Amino acid sequence: MLRIAVQAKGRLHEETMKMFEESSIKIETSKRLLLMQSPNFPVEVLFLRDDDIPQAVATGIADVGVVGENEYVERNEDAEIVQRLNFSKCRLSLAIPKAEEYNGLSWFNGKKIATSYPRILQDFLDKNKIKADIHVITGSVEIAPGIGLADCIFDIVSSGSTLVSNNLKEVEVVLKSEALMIGNKNLSQEKKDILKELLFRFNSYKRAENKKYIILNIPNDKIQAACELLPGMKAPSIIPLATEGWSAMHSVIEEKTFWEIISRLKALGAEGILIIPIEKMIL
Repeated sequence: MLRIAVQAKGRLHEETMKMFEESSIKIETSKRLLLMQSPNFPVEVLFLRDDDIPQAVATGIADVGVVGENEYVERNEDAEIVQRLNFSKCRLSLAIPKAEEYNGLSWFNGKKIATSYPRILQDFLDKNKIKADIHVITGSVEIAPGIGLADCIFDIVSSGSTLVSNNLKEVEVVLKSEALMIGNKNLSQEKKDILKELLFRFNSYKRAENKKYIILNIPNDKIQAACELLPGMKAPSIIPLATEGWSAMHSVIEEKTFWEIISRLKALGAEGILIIPIEKMIL
């Protein structure tokens, strides 16, 4: 049985639980229970605060954990990164009042900076030889300058809307963060095997995100040009049609480039274009 620590609530919790669901791993959730066992996969989920997950994994309370890179770096526990999960992306940034003129890092000399990430901030200040006063706040960091607790802040930024609503502007990105799978350094071979299967399922789901299966009819003399637009996972499938001089092409397309490529395919003479969602993608 593999025990995995997951954030008890918030966006990271929601995205992690969606990965379990899409991987056909059943996990019941309950506000009264912190530990839930899957009935159809050898894993149990321990729900914790995000800042407790690195220590729980390092000390063996949990075997692995899903945590933001910001918390992993800040806590500096003896756990290893198993895999970057490519979701819940954000950044840790320095932000100052909008009205302030900013001419570089020297602005922060002598300033009071409010943050929930003193370790990361102190390392950054030391590296850049900046002398500033760090004021540790556990929540609502962004209001500190407005109420006179600090001159500026160092905090998580995602869309930037919270900074705007508090009359702040982002001036320096210190750390780019995403969800990580971290692991205890002393996992048994049995648990490593379970983790390998778990990540195989997670990756199959994540790989299919933002991709579509495309089927189209194309004149045979345009197949090569169409293949250059649709390279697919390895190469497109080409199937001759009953109509002479035509073939059906099957491939995979990125959703972000969908309309641009469709227009170019139509210009080549492609017809009967079908787009189908992809649930899983296994390489």
